[in-house]
Amino acid sequence: MKTEKHAPMIKRPVPSGTFIVESTHSEILEAYLGTCLGVTLCDREAGVGGLIHLLLPEPSGPDNPWAPAAYATTGMPLFLKELLEAGASQERLYACLAGGALVGPVSELDLNLNIGGRTAEIVEAFLSERNIPLQKMETGGFFTCRLSLDLQTMESRIDPLETSFRVPEKEFSKPTPEDIEKSLEHVKPIPQIVLKITKMVREGRYGFNDVAKEVRQDQVLSAKVLRLCRSALFGMKKELDSIDRALVMLGETRFLQLVISASLEEFYPVGANGYSLCKGGLYKHALAMAVACESLSHFTGKATPDVAYTAGLLHDIGKVVLDQHVARSLGFFYRRVQTEGVTMIAAEKEFLGKTHTEVGSLLAKRWSLPEVLTDVIHHHHTPEESSVDPDLVHLVYLADLILSRFMVGEEMESLGATMLPVRLKRLGLNTGRFPAVVEKVHGLLGEPSVSSPTN
Repeated sequence: MKTEKHAPMIKRPVPSGTFIVESTHSEILEAYLGTCLGVTLCDREAGVGGLIHLLLPEPSGPDNPWAPAAYATTGMPLFLKELLEAGASQERLYACLAGGALVGPVSELDLNLNIGGRTAEIVEAFLSERNIPLQKMETGGFFTCRLSLDLQTMESRIDPLETSFRVPEKEFSKPTPEDIEKSLEHVKPIPQIVLKITKMVREGRYGFNDVAKEVRQDQVLSAKVLRLCRSALFGMKKELDSIDRALVMLGETRFLQLVISASLEEFYPVGANGYSLCKGGLYKHALAMAVACESLSHFTGKATPDVAYTAGLLHDIGKVVLDQHVARSLGFFYRRVQTEGVTMIAAEKEFLGKTHTEVGSLLAKRWSLPEVLTDVIHHHHTPEESSVDPDLVHLVYLADLILSRFMVGEEMESLGATMLPVRLKRLGLNTGRFPAVVEKVHGLLGEPSVSSPTN
């Protein structure tokens, strides 16, 4: 007797600040939630459902990018309207609500801002006023989660972003200094073209024609650069089918940034192990950080934008060295960092003996990276300790904090926010403007992930 084979369900990510409404078919909608809030609304009888991924409770002001689906006050009415237009009946709708967590070590600022809590309150009031029942609700807490909607059954699920143990915790042995040194020695060498461009950035000169010639001669690198041009982060409105056309459309600075980014793709681990919560998570996070840091440099007037871009791209290179050791104790690290709220630095120090910032700075020195980048790599979790360019290091910290809390699903990270008011002040900002900064980063990135985390 032959058994019937079913095609695997397609998983479709719902980026932060957007919603998707669909009729019944074989697909699963997913949102990866930290401080953000996810809401599903379904009418099983009509076979219509959807998921919205809310970033903030309400817009911070008229000067920020206008994306109504990103806010609870404006997104929920739009979401409901589209569901009704698709054939759903408000009387038959039921809801599921998740997210709004206090991610990482909780500070007084987290409690005062209460971004996730306020977003949840607005959504609950919206649903209550329209007599839409809540079937499931898991909001607040201290862990990131995945909200999914099976469009075939119109059933919603809320699952922690947790992976199974690779090695039982009792069998885990702390790596020795010799183990870490071996890992350092076996890291893939950084592409020479990256060193060449970072040197140009440091010296403020651009041997543009030389770099362009190298890219033209490397078919693999050329293909990667053109693919990045078409990605969500750098999406060009016009199709770019050659390096020469990319040079004209992008300009020198952006072209060089994309060359560095494309060159580093193979340097970062591609698996969904260790620090990565999805396939290629470390690389995707590095790209998002590069764009976010450049954006914050323009927004604050601090640091040099092209240096900020490179700093964001390279800030976590130490994780490449430690990745295999984290993978051996993945369940433990997840619990400590994502559930118990311990900072990543503290967890690394306790169980690996070294942090990714310490190991990253060693790697940067071996590569002879510019001092300003080595400083960022070493101090982006503790920017007060920077002695080379404190503004740049504070900027990288802020970008990392925003991505770790509002755009989750790429890598395991946990940064403390206790010192955030002081760190914002260093950049000419204050806690009242923090939601506006989140909007700024989100408005530029759209959604950093190129694809959703795998299960």
